[in-house]
Order: sequence, then C-alpha cells, then structure tokens
Amino acid sequence: MREYISMRENTKEKLDKLKIEPRKANGAHPLHGRLAGKYACWLGSNIRMIYNIDDKNKLIIIEAVGSHKIY
Repeated sequence: MREYISMRENTKEKLDKLKIEPRKANGAHPLHGRLAGKYACWLGSNIRMIYNIDDKNKLIIIEAVGSHKIY
C-alpha cells in the first residue's frame, strides 16, 4: 500500500477524505452477500479498498486493497 501511495500523489488525499466521510468519500458503498457489513471505495484507476468502520473507536480497518478481483 505504501508503495502505491508513493507512486500516486492523490491517493493520500483520497485516504484523508475517507477519514472525514468513510461512508461517502471516493465512491464508498456498503457491500452485500459474503462481504455484508463491509464497505468498498475507489482509490485509483483499477484499485479498490475493502474496509470496516468502527464507529465506537473512530477507526477504519482496511481489509484488502487491489483490483476488482479482491471481491
């Protein structure tokens, strides 16, 4: 992830937006089926991130980063 962020200047900005609005920023959307309860968002041209939101502790827990194949 760090390598990808260093190659793409706007990835850090997208992650910063996600801190503010984890349910809306970067095309965030809730997942269904076997991934129900998790969210996904867009980080780059073909890069998606799957994550959980811990509202109580104000955390975003990243579970996977990759192409659509991570679903």
